[in-house]
Amino acid sequence: MAQKSIVVVAGGTGNLGGRIVAALLQRGADVVVLVRPDSDNAKVEALRARGARPVEVDMADVDSIASACRGAGCVVSAVLGLRDVMVDAQQQLVRSAIAAGVPRFIPSDYCLDFTKLDDGDNRNLDLHRAFKTWVDAQPIATTSIFNGAFMDMLTGQAPFILFRFQRVLYWRSADQILDFTTMDDTAAFTAAAALDPSTPRLLKISGDAITSRGLAAVMTSLTGTPFRPQWAGTLGTLKAMIAIGRLVHPAPDEPFPAWQGMQYSHNMFAGRAVLAPLDNGRYPDIAWTSARDVLRDHLATVSATSPQR
Repeated sequence: MAQKSIVVVAGGTGNLGGRIVAALLQRGADVVVLVRPDSDNAKVEALRARGARPVEVDMADVDSIASACRGAGCVVSAVLGLRDVMVDAQQQLVRSAIAAGVPRFIPSDYCLDFTKLDDGDNRNLDLHRAFKTWVDAQPIATTSIFNGAFMDMLTGQAPFILFRFQRVLYWRSADQILDFTTMDDTAAFTAAAALDPSTPRLLKISGDAITSRGLAAVMTSLTGTPFRPQWAGTLGTLKAMIAIGRLVHPAPDEPFPAWQGMQYSHNMFAGRAVLAPLDNGRYPDIAWTSARDVLRDHLATVSATSPQR
């Protein structure tokens, strides 16, 4: 039987979700985007203008969501938040998908391989693991996509590259492999997977598996100025900083306090969640973006917008 081309997206008004919607439309899918009554109208209309079909639903009502999902071949989640979203709301999506007869579900697991971590290693990824335990017991085929960290963050959001000081920070080892994938590449792969009826439980992608030393070499090559790896401390030091951060600012209602980013860095530099084997070749039409590509474009943009002396 041919795979149905209707795909339902939850979280389509968000950054990654919007990219997934665009990638699905590019592949010719009929895209239904679940939106709440209080969703940003400008974002909803932008989705409609692209060719998607926004459908207003009550996220607390299984029947309401199920009605929007009927006829779909896959429900894709790109929601973001804490337990009320990553566990409770996604459980509601799955119940609705099952009620509507949707055969497949892709949860919002765009991250490193949390199956290799222990409880307490990362608060947010603990929620992903809790949802995985629940959804694996449900009568629906589920595929999680692991992409490491979003490569887009290398240009400023993630404290790895200190552009001003010509340094690349690292914890423990400058030669630890780190997995990065751009949001656009993650979205493109997710769209292809959503339209692929044969996806396994886990898919792992990495646009660039690179070390801090490698990032320093890339920056040196691009700028002509020597960039050097800069030791930030041991993993024990980082863990102590996380504990202090949580004590000073527990942030039980904040999805991404500073210490949460530190936990993610700890997970990456500990080396336990490296992605392998990779599924990059599963959809040959996807051309992967490297760290060099992202940093080159960033430097060009900064140069173009800097005041001329």
